[in-house]
Amino acid sequence: MRNLLIYAHPNHESLCAGLYESALKGLETSSQEVLTIDLYAEQFDPVLIYNAEKRRRDMYLDPSLEEYRTKILWADRLIFIYPIFWGRPPAMLLGFIDRIFASNFAYRDTGGLFPEQLLKGKSSVCISTMKGPAGYMHLWLGNAHQNLMKKALFSFVGIKGVKFFEFGDVEKKNGKQKTYVEKIARYFQK
Repeated sequence: MRNLLIYAHPNHESLCAGLYESALKGLETSSQEVLTIDLYAEQFDPVLIYNAEKRRRDMYLDPSLEEYRTKILWADRLIFIYPIFWGRPPAMLLGFIDRIFASNFAYRDTGGLFPEQLLKGKSSVCISTMKGPAGYMHLWLGNAHQNLMKKALFSFVGIKGVKFFEFGDVEKKNGKQKTYVEKIARYFQK
C-alpha cells in the first residue's frame, strides 16, 4: 500500500511529532511505501488567494502545488496527523485542504447536486491530539471535527474508509502519551 503522511503541527517535539514518527516506523516495518509532507517544515503557504489574475477555477493548475497533487494521486491512503485547535484542525492544514483539494483535481462540478469525485479508491486515517478529553468533541461539539473531515472533505472527493484516532488529555503529566504512540505503531505495523 502507498501511504502519504501529512503532518501539521508547529512543534516538532510534540506528541503529534511522536505519533508521526511512530506511524512512519510502523509503515516502514510492515514494508509499506511511504511519502511525507511536513507542512510547517516545508513552510507551506496556507493562504488561499484568487482574483482577476489568479482565478479559483484554475487553482488545480498552480505549478507551485504540483508536488503535493502528485503525492496525493500516488497514494492509496492519506494519513493526517495534527492537533485539534478550537474544535478543528489547525489553520495550516485547513489552508492546505483549501489550496490542494481544488475543483478539477479532487472533484469536478457536474452542474447537479453532487460533484464527480476524482479521488475515489483512496482511504484516510486522521490522527489528532487535544488538550481536553477526547469525549468533549463528541458530547459538546457534536463531532464537528469528524464531520468536517469525513463528510465535508473526504466524502465530497470520493475518499472512503476513513479511520479516526482522537487522543485527549495530552498535556496531563501522568497521561497516556506513551500508550498513544504505541497504539499508532501497532496499527501501522499490521
